[in-house]
Amino acid sequence: MDGDAFAFHDLAPTEENFREAVLGGLAREPKALPCKLFYDAQGSKLFDAICQVPEYYLTRTEIGILERHAGDIAGRIGPHARLIELGSGASIKVRILLQALENPVAYVPVDISRDHLRDAAALLAADFPELAVVAVCADYTRPFTLPPLPGPVGKRVGFFPGSTIGNFEPDGVVAFLEHCGRLLGPGGEMIVGADLKKDPAILNAAYNDAAGTNAAFNLNLLGRINRELGGDIDLDRFAHVATYNEVAGRVELYVRSLADQVIGAAGQRFRLSAGELIHTENSYKYSIPHFHELAARAGFRPIETWTGPAHLFSVHYLRRG
Repeated sequence: MDGDAFAFHDLAPTEENFREAVLGGLAREPKALPCKLFYDAQGSKLFDAICQVPEYYLTRTEIGILERHAGDIAGRIGPHARLIELGSGASIKVRILLQALENPVAYVPVDISRDHLRDAAALLAADFPELAVVAVCADYTRPFTLPPLPGPVGKRVGFFPGSTIGNFEPDGVVAFLEHCGRLLGPGGEMIVGADLKKDPAILNAAYNDAAGTNAAFNLNLLGRINRELGGDIDLDRFAHVATYNEVAGRVELYVRSLADQVIGAAGQRFRLSAGELIHTENSYKYSIPHFHELAARAGFRPIETWTGPAHLFSVHYLRRG
């Protein structure tokens, strides 16, 4: 592999940012921890495992949509594109687009999990030796500056797959897409995956798989507090909770305290009662018109929307302006 084909830029939040988020979240009433804290190296591996469980339809459904429509998507993007993936994880889905694109010049994976990002980006760079891979370790939900990108001038296209857009509150979706618009610049385009509203039984099964992988992922956040902040949390005294709130249109994730207890993190103590919940994530499910409305508020026009045969999931092609 050409030594210039892979670059790594570390803009990741510091341990102090993690400490402040944890202590602030545990001091709140009700207690809540931001879902972006899930993704240390262990959390990222557990999420990759979730994507393989039978009940979790989201990943395989979106991959099917991308495979069926890769030619259409590549045609809209055109040659010499710079593809910027926010929350790139293992960089699996982007391979479908990279293989379909005409002479893409750069791929920019952006993720908060440093080691997971470095490994995934290096592997992709080895598999696409003609492609410049410029990895950026950053909290992609906050403003950051893209490094200089090599190659001839081409379109900047944002790629935001999965159902991560559902982790934002609806007004937060607008703010995030506005942030993406600034990052991509005039004429920027985006490919966004958004989960759709459906039978609550399907949703509840997806987030409560029989093998307990979702539970391990959720509880790993407490384990991360132990590892990085000197916590003394007994994970066996907590349980994973995931339920669909049909009124709000979202799956809600919590960890529930199974006893009256006091936990420690970063030298501070926090009291929990039996049954008390710590909120860890929301995952909103959308109708297509509602998602288009939010995108329009952020300055993006919906150009095309694809769904699978069972109408479980949607992939949207958006254009700024």
